[in-house]
Amino acid sequence: MRVGILGGTGPLGRGLAVRLAAGGTEVVVGSRHAGRAGEIVGELTSRWAARSLRILPGVNEEAADAELVVLATPWEAAVPTAHELATRLEGKVVVSVANALVRQGREMHALVLPRGSVAAAVQAVLPGSPVAAAGHHLPASKLEDLDGPLESDVLVCADSQEAKEATMVLFGAIEGLRALDAGSLASASAVEAFTAVLVTLNMRYKAHSTLRLAGL
Repeated sequence: MRVGILGGTGPLGRGLAVRLAAGGTEVVVGSRHAGRAGEIVGELTSRWAARSLRILPGVNEEAADAELVVLATPWEAAVPTAHELATRLEGKVVVSVANALVRQGREMHALVLPRGSVAAAVQAVLPGSPVAAAGHHLPASKLEDLDGPLESDVLVCADSQEAKEATMVLFGAIEGLRALDAGSLASASAVEAFTAVLVTLNMRYKAHSTLRLAGL
């Protein structure tokens, strides 16, 4: 399967591209500017040249043509990007990984959006695409380091069973990740907001911790 990452040149997009490609998935790293995508893909493939990663550069339109699409733009660009590419994304599973956060002093605060979450806002502009929310708590720096261990739970929220299953397979295929069904898209508001707490903890303790649930 080919996976497209919209806004794939950012930290989380880069990390997901590397991890997915390391597991054998072909990935298209999308950007508004083809040159920027080419630069980032060149860096990633050079760093991990011995692994022969199948990562291709492209503009966002090319990434949107993939079978499954991850929306990894900054949160404020997620809805405009999805709206602009709605026709290309019709009928495809779209995975929203964005968190609406703002820094206040030494803390990160979650913003309360009109629809409750970035994922819900994306679904509203993509009525023809099943949207899932996932990947919010993953540390981008650890994702991109293939030599480092990765251990995290990925909470997946979606109204569509198709989107939920496809997203759980996507993240579950990455070594060290465990995908969990966290309910409907309504739960995405809590999942996204908790990222503020996790980032604040990491800032305070100078760590790169992530989410791991005991007892499941």
